[in-house]
Amino acid sequence: MKTRSNRQFNRIRTRIARWFFNTRYGRELLISSIGPRVQKLTVDCGDHVMSFSPHDYIGRKIFRKGHFERDHVDRLIGILKERRLLPEGSTLLELGGNIGTQTVYFALNETFSHVISVEPDPRNFDLLRTNVAQNRLGDRVTLVNCAAGENQGEIDFFQHQNNHGKSSARRHNASDCKIVVPVKPVSSILAEAGTDPDDIGLVWMDIEGYEPLACHSMQALLARRVPLYMEFSPAFYGPDQSAAFVQYLAGFYDDCLIFREETSTPAKVREIPINERQFDILLFDAAI
Repeated sequence: MKTRSNRQFNRIRTRIARWFFNTRYGRELLISSIGPRVQKLTVDCGDHVMSFSPHDYIGRKIFRKGHFERDHVDRLIGILKERRLLPEGSTLLELGGNIGTQTVYFALNETFSHVISVEPDPRNFDLLRTNVAQNRLGDRVTLVNCAAGENQGEIDFFQHQNNHGKSSARRHNASDCKIVVPVKPVSSILAEAGTDPDDIGLVWMDIEGYEPLACHSMQALLARRVPLYMEFSPAFYGPDQSAAFVQYLAGFYDDCLIFREETSTPAKVREIPINERQFDILLFDAAI
C-alpha cells in the first residue's frame, strides 16, 4: 500500500513539476539554477531547434520565451514588403550573426534566397555553425568568422562575459576578455563568399558600436541605397562621431524609420537624433 501511495505521489509531483517548469517563471527559475558544468543546451522552438549557452543573456531569453526577438525580424520583413523594398531572389548580409537566432529566422522565412552571416566571436560562431547545421540550412547560409571593418587585418576584440551579444571591438566592461580576431571590409567578405554586391537586398547589422567603420567599408551597397537595418548607438559613438556618422549616412539615404520599443517613427536621415542612448533604424530609398 505504501509503495502504491509513493508511486501515486511521485506521478502527481512530476505532473505539477512539469506544469510549473513550463511556465515562464518556472523556466526562469530552472535556467537560473543551472551550474557551470552545463555549457550548452538545445531546445525545441517549434519550427526549429536552437543551441545556446545557459549562462548567456540571449540563451536564457530563448529558454524563457522560445525565441530571441523573432518579432523584430517579422516586423522588418513586413515593412520591407509593404514598401516594396525586397527584390526577388536577393541575398541578406547579416553583420553580427551572434549564435544564429536571426540567421535562422530569416532563413526559415525564405524571403531571401541566401543569407551571409558574419560573426567574429569564436564562442558565438561555434553555436552559429551548430544552429545552421542542425536546422539543415547550410545550403542557404554562408558563415564568415571575422569582423567587418574598413581595412583587412586583425583587431582587438572584447568578449562580454554575461551577454555574448555585447562582445565587440569596443571594451565596455573591465571584465571583458580581450582576444584578437580577423577583420575584413564588406567588399572582401562578399568577394570571398562569391556574392555580387548587386545581389544584396538587405543589410542587417548589430555590431555593438562598430557600425560606423563597417559602413565605411560598404560604400558600393550604400550607393545603391540597399535597405540597411542597424542598431544605432550614440552612447558608444560619442557626440562627434555620432554627428559625423549621421552626415555620412545622409550622403546616401534620405529617409529612415526609427524604432523605439514597439513604435516606428518616419524621419529624414539627416535628422537622426544623436542625444539618445540607442535605438534601431531602417534606412531606405523612399523613391523605390
